Amino acid sequence: MGASNVDTSNRIQIEYDDKIARMFTIATIVWAAIAFTIGVFVAFQIAVWQLNFNTGWLTYGRLRPVHTNANIFAFAGNAIFAGIYHSSQRLLKTRMFSDTLSRLHFWGWQSIIVLAVITIPLGLTQGKEYAELEWPIDILVALVWVIFAINFFGTLLKRNEKHLYVSIWFYIATVITVGVLYIINAISLPVSLFKSYIVFAGIQDALVQWWYGHNAVAFFLTTPFLGLMYYYLPKAVNRPIYSYRLSILHFWSLIFIYIWAGPHHLLNTALPAWLQTLGVIFSVMLWAPSWGGMVNGLLTIRGAWHLLRTEPIVKFFVAAITFYGMGTFEGSLLSLKPVNAIGHYTDWIIGHVHVGTLGWNGFLAFAMIYYIVPKLWKTELYSKKLANIHFWVGLLGILLYYISMLAAGITQSLMWMEMDNKGNLVYPEFIETVIRIIPLFYFRAIGGVLFLGGFFLLLYNICKTIRLSPPDLKNDTIQISVSPKTVPLSEHGHRRLEGMAVTFSVLALIAIMVGSVIEIVPTLSIHKYITPENKMASFTPLELEGRDIYIKEGCHNCHSQMIRTMPPEILRYGHASIIEESMYDRPSQWGSKRTGPDLARLGKKYPDLWHYMHMINPRAVIKESIMPAYPWLAKKKIHFFGIRKKISLLHKMGAPYSEKERADADIMAEIQAHEIAESLKKQGVKENVEDKEITALIAYLQALGQKGVQ
Repeated sequence: MGASNVDTSNRIQIEYDDKIARMFTIATIVWAAIAFTIGVFVAFQIAVWQLNFNTGWLTYGRLRPVHTNANIFAFAGNAIFAGIYHSSQRLLKTRMFSDTLSRLHFWGWQSIIVLAVITIPLGLTQGKEYAELEWPIDILVALVWVIFAINFFGTLLKRNEKHLYVSIWFYIATVITVGVLYIINAISLPVSLFKSYIVFAGIQDALVQWWYGHNAVAFFLTTPFLGLMYYYLPKAVNRPIYSYRLSILHFWSLIFIYIWAGPHHLLNTALPAWLQTLGVIFSVMLWAPSWGGMVNGLLTIRGAWHLLRTEPIVKFFVAAITFYGMGTFEGSLLSLKPVNAIGHYTDWIIGHVHVGTLGWNGFLAFAMIYYIVPKLWKTELYSKKLANIHFWVGLLGILLYYISMLAAGITQSLMWMEMDNKGNLVYPEFIETVIRIIPLFYFRAIGGVLFLGGFFLLLYNICKTIRLSPPDLKNDTIQISVSPKTVPLSEHGHRRLEGMAVTFSVLALIAIMVGSVIEIVPTLSIHKYITPENKMASFTPLELEGRDIYIKEGCHNCHSQMIRTMPPEILRYGHASIIEESMYDRPSQWGSKRTGPDLARLGKKYPDLWHYMHMINPRAVIKESIMPAYPWLAKKKIHFFGIRKKISLLHKMGAPYSEKERADADIMAEIQAHEIAESLKKQGVKENVEDKEITALIAYLQALGQKGVQ
């Protein structure tokens, strides 16, 4: 740039907005401390049921979604934004489009997280995996994401770098796809300020939910982190990315294939066979581009392996990329029907998920933090030794977590499926499997403690580093020669496309919409999958209220309501679930984890008193139970009048409620509640629970499997 033959007449000076990157970096660290701490606590709650304090909002069912949301949207989300704001300005050689939009994005996102941390423990939830937030917060999420998108794409359009580097490709895919995923999955109609019903029902909701859920992992926890990897790894090792061509193949094949893989979460269920097959095919295909990214990352370090001995940042990068490769290979493996039959609903899946969140997202975020904090605060890292200890302690924690959950999951599945020579279940009682794996829950919790301990070393290290920074922090500035952003006609193929930001973005949108439309649109006409003779009745007003209480308490986090087609499942729970059984369920309760047994055929299996005692004190009916107690349900009153609004709205959405049910929903609920309360009184319950939430919950549990198909 200092050569005498360079034209300096069109040179400009650019000052980057590093403050916004610093803000998101600090937010990442703060929320990580909260998310990881809650994670360790809920891990111990599974092992020690007494930690489910009788306060309502501190039970596992309510805290577990706080943990997942905090990890995904608070920790990982802020890390993504910190990296995107820092790297995009340097890759595009321009300041962000709008400082005001950057600040609105930051404070809007933190507000969303705070609202989530408040509302979910209070039971204000839609009950959908990774999408628990109620409708007003969903709207805020969409608005903040639009602000981010305008700021990001505005920066693309005003860039001073003609060609888009590979990291920008992945950022583009993230911004577009996350917006599409979140908005479609969150479409709901409100009953009140704190209650809504999703527009999709049953099979529709199950498919849309896992189209969203799987691709939230793909486009919130994978593509942006790959973009960060492609920028920060070459910087850390001072090497160019290994293969430009492999980057192209990696990007386009990944975003096209990933979007199809959601149905592999619903294998061996009532989902139509063609959709299950589609999910399997594309999930297996996904292994190739995923490993293409891993290979491209690891081979970038070729020639710089000596840095593994001296630079803890490089250790974190190598481990993160390796965990990415392991996790994606295991994901493809688990999408095969025979393997899925073993792994689904077990703790193996929990271990698999945490290989990604702790190993891939966590370690890559830590590497990025260790790299950019000294850059942003104009100083040196306080202690490489502490960073090195953090790496080994964190790695040990991840391995202990994963191995314990893998062992627990395989143990669960083998016990669930084992049959004797006469075709009977060897372990007919679900609690038998729970007892066997409790020691492994302790190992999982210890692994979490180690990971958390390593993180606190990072927290201390970063705080000390920031304290070493000069008092007058200034933004980075560069001087560049401005040249026309038009793409030369001599450029062809992908190189030419990299100079056309709008065209590139449109093609990325098309790539993710193809699979989405082919998967989802056919199921919107649900009636073609419904057999007339299997027509179901909808829940009574009181049963519906009980279902909402069930979701509020987070029971769906431990119980499924989907009996798979395998013989041991049918022997244990009853005939395999069919599509019609959940056709009015909003949201669906097909489930993703069985800490407790499936409930699809629970109705009428036990008397009302059993359910009452089970909720007040589970150990009273199942001595070894690890389920939390819910004594407050016998004290909190049912809001009978509000049931009428719910019934009316669900009727408009397709539930077959009669005019009388819509007009007298509250009265009908009171009558049914009275009948249950009288039944409990005859069985020895002294408390009057006629207007209490436990009565509604009992009504719902007794209705499961009793609505049509016997």
